[in-house]
Amino acid sequence: MIIDLHVHTTRHSVDSNLTPQELLDEAYRIGLQGVCLTEHSGPWERYEFSSFARQQSNTLIINAIEVESDAGHITVFGLDGYVSGIRDPKTLRKVADQAGAYIVLAHPFRNLLHKPPYNATNLLYRGWNPLPTTVEEAMQHPIFELVDAIEVANGATIDAENYFAWEVAKRLGKPMVGGSDAHSTNGLGRCVTIFEGAIATPGEFLEALHAGRFYPATGLLVGQLEEVGQR
Repeated sequence: MIIDLHVHTTRHSVDSNLTPQELLDEAYRIGLQGVCLTEHSGPWERYEFSSFARQQSNTLIINAIEVESDAGHITVFGLDGYVSGIRDPKTLRKVADQAGAYIVLAHPFRNLLHKPPYNATNLLYRGWNPLPTTVEEAMQHPIFELVDAIEVANGATIDAENYFAWEVAKRLGKPMVGGSDAHSTNGLGRCVTIFEGAIATPGEFLEALHAGRFYPATGLLVGQLEEVGQR
């Protein structure tokens, strides 16, 4: 099953130009079978989300959140609402464990491989001096012990930084996911996560995450779906 794990809409992400209806229409057009609404301001309110999800039957819709933590952006699946204090990754880990949620470190190396001073904008390593330049150095960040998985295919991140994330995740033995990070119809589905078997409900989706029955992929938009790192 093909799911885009990282999407933002105008409803709860102020930097997005993608309306919920445009999301549904484009997802169906390109062959996405599921999308995760990882909104910046928090998950949709339950009734609002249920009403929206009932409008269609072709695409699995997952209510989620992207938290701007003190150690980078983290997408959270299985948390019904924003909880005070989860900007701290250790608190987020505790909250996720209590709720049975699953947390993913999103685009961890965005801007890190740019030339100075632009590489200093990488939130994960803000304050590190010097910034890591090798996989071995990057692996030392304590955040990797707190998250369940690492996003190694992000549609808004350059290939070199995505590949760097893949190398770190592989060395750490961490599960890997993909998501477009789309804020408009452009790029939706550019990076996705493939799940084994069909998933019909948010509960089944969360179960599949915890079971590790997935892998990141690219190529959906050009008709050549391929697991990341297999070339």
